[in-house]
Amino acid sequence: MMRKFLKSTPFLAIVACWLWSTAFVGVKIGLEYHTPFQFAGYRFMLAGFMLFIWFGNPRRYLREILLNPGYVVLISFIQIFIQYALFYLAIGMVPGALGAMIVGASPLFIALVAHFTMGNDRMTPVKTLSILVGVAGIAIITLGRTTIQMRGEMELVGIGLLILNNISSGFANVLVSRKSKGVSAMVLSSFSLVLGGVMLFLISIPLEGLHREPFPAVYYFSLGWLAFLSAAAFSIWFSLIQRPGVKVSELNVWKFLIPVSGAILSWIILVDEQPDIYSITGMLIIAASLLFLNFTKRK
Repeated sequence: MMRKFLKSTPFLAIVACWLWSTAFVGVKIGLEYHTPFQFAGYRFMLAGFMLFIWFGNPRRYLREILLNPGYVVLISFIQIFIQYALFYLAIGMVPGALGAMIVGASPLFIALVAHFTMGNDRMTPVKTLSILVGVAGIAIITLGRTTIQMRGEMELVGIGLLILNNISSGFANVLVSRKSKGVSAMVLSSFSLVLGGVMLFLISIPLEGLHREPFPAVYYFSLGWLAFLSAAAFSIWFSLIQRPGVKVSELNVWKFLIPVSGAILSWIILVDEQPDIYSITGMLIIAASLLFLNFTKRK
């Protein structure tokens, strides 16, 4: 019974979302010492090599890549390079609260992409209501912790880039769900992380220069943790998307837990962060949306 629960889609989705929720602290530390694109490049290359070592079968790894070269390159380009390039370009253009809210609403955009690209993953009244309730919970958590102050036209560009970031994530999820039958989740995650990391690193050189100075131990600790969580979370997520019967839109609703877990971790780790009525209310609303969707699906 316990083994079945540990292998269940909801449990593994929660684990992946918890891992992603811990990224904020690591990224915040890393960017104190390094530039965004280059730091992200190192992070994803290291994550991909971790999975390659864990996979432990170089011949099979290479065979799966060579049988599907165009597909794995496309996933690398969309899921890692495009998505994170858009994110880092946009995040400096918009207020932090607004950026967090748009990124937190990604399940809505991913569900819309799945609706128009997958015949078996349409938006239903129950699914639509659950997602909109979850988005409302994200908005309450975000706006309760800080206010949004628009500062100029560049913020509209930033908003557009973040929306494109969410849409690209949706397309990547759909591609993994529809066309990854010949590539295992671990190989696909590993190769896409390595190649996407290389792309980010290469674009960082003309944009940011090459940084080789020695860094403190805390930098390497944050880089190592970010690489590990990326390797684990992406491989778990890709394996769930490949499962028969799992719908992209319903799986991504679990991503509403990322800001919830992130807020809880900040209360535990950061001395100046404390629970407030807005965060708790938003968390309860998100929990209600998840329970509602899963209850109606089971029923």
